[in-house]
Order: sequence, then structure tokens, then C-alpha cells
Amino acid sequence: MNANTRITISCTDRVGLVSDISGRLFDIGTNLGPTSFALDQGRAIFVTTCELPDTCPITECEAALCELPMEQAEIAVEAIYPAPLLNHAPGATHIIECSGIDQPGLIARLSEIFIEYSANIVQLAASATDEKDARIYTTRFAVTIPTDRASTCLATLANTAGSMRLLFKFEEL
Repeated sequence: MNANTRITISCTDRVGLVSDISGRLFDIGTNLGPTSFALDQGRAIFVTTCELPDTCPITECEAALCELPMEQAEIAVEAIYPAPLLNHAPGATHIIECSGIDQPGLIARLSEIFIEYSANIVQLAASATDEKDARIYTTRFAVTIPTDRASTCLATLANTAGSMRLLFKFEEL
């Protein structure tokens, strides 16, 4: 599943709430991904990442959810965008991509390496998608790396990505 939407609903709890929400999402053709529901200080919190069909724009999904009988409802339906490919990054010498299971500090650990090699990040794009039972995080860096330091910088990045169980690839521009 390629999640393209995140839905968050906070409202007063009631019997049948999860059934109503998930049923409405089913009716409009939504394919649910990782989903959670919990009560927090008297509020019901429903969160899902999902795939909306092309025939149902975000505004229609939100309108359909707003029709449900929910008290004090706060509904957020937002697009999830994959990281741009960064095919065109003026000034960059390399495009670097790392992807794998999301983990704390991922961008921090990778971007710290650039400092050591006097490499400058020109563009950064990151996105997360929910696949099966894991949140996959993809980070793309367009970077200017000094020519004399490029091979060692890339080797260090590859080693660090490997230790974090990330797929690593790069393209020289």
C-alpha cells in the first residue's frame, strides 16, 4: 500500500465510533494502513494512514467524515507526499538516498557526516510511508561534496547507513 493520506480524528467517545469512522472510510473506497484508536483524558483519538482512491479527493473525505455524528470533533485529513526525487539541484555534486525503517535521529546522524567532510546540503527531502507493519522513512540529500573528499564521505555515509539498516545509494551529478 502506498499511503497518501493521514487522518486524525479527536472527539467525544461513544459506542460505535470506530465502526462509524472505519465504515465511512470503507464506503468512500479508502484502503486503511496502520490505524490506532485510544481514549486520552476523555477524548477519543483515531489515527490512520491510508490510501484514498483517485476518485475521492481529500476535501470529499473530510466532508464525509464531518457528516458522522461526533461531538466536539476535530478532524484533520492531510496529504502525505513522498520525498521529491531531487533530480535537479543546482550546485549539488551528489544525490544521496537512504531508506529503511524509521528511527529516531536518522536525519541527524546522516547529516552530521557531511560536516566532517565539509560537504554542504543544498536540498533535503524526507518522507515516511507505512508499509505492512513498518514505517519506512526515505531521506534524499542533494549535497555539494569537495572532490577530494567525496569518496571517503560516501564510504562513511554507506557504513553509517548500513549500521542503521538503511538502503544507501547515490548518484554523482
